[in-house]
Amino acid sequence: MGEVLALVEARLRTALGEPDARAAVTFLGTDRMEVLRFVDGDVIRYATLGMSAQPMADPTAVLADPVKGPRAELVLSVRAGLADTDQVLRPLAVLAASPQVEGVIVAPGASLDLGEPLWPGAPFSSVLVAESGGLVEDLELDAPMDPVRFLPLLPMTPNEAAWKRVKGAQELQERWLTHGTDLRDPLRASVPLD
Repeated sequence: MGEVLALVEARLRTALGEPDARAAVTFLGTDRMEVLRFVDGDVIRYATLGMSAQPMADPTAVLADPVKGPRAELVLSVRAGLADTDQVLRPLAVLAASPQVEGVIVAPGASLDLGEPLWPGAPFSSVLVAESGGLVEDLELDAPMDPVRFLPLLPMTPNEAAWKRVKGAQELQERWLTHGTDLRDPLRASVPLD
């Protein structure tokens, strides 16, 4: 477990630079989750560290495989100085712990809902999980372990989350693209959904 997390942190540092802050959260019955903060000009990136220590298990499986199965960490990028986004550390740790706590597999196209704002005053209480491989390359591990995928999180307003449930992730992403939505804006309004 420790060896995997050391490799994951090295990959994050290679892709994003040195973290300027880190916080750790431990939930009852789960491994410790850390959230690292990286500043890149006017963009702040928050990355989880700890989610990939164990593979995510199919909630219908009788026994969880301790080696095989998808592994991931979460990455959230927001514009700096517009909102108190550092308050997202605990919510991100909650999302990173969800595979252990709720037995879910976090994968691209999924919605993760906190039921409360991502940070104080945020117009978002849920996120869309995007495809890996962009900002931080997937980390290959020794066989038979699956690679660690670094999944970007795209904040969704309640209206966008409801629309995504009906139309699907691809339709919502196309809508954002069509309207030139700045998904890093921590104060943005919902994209037009008519």
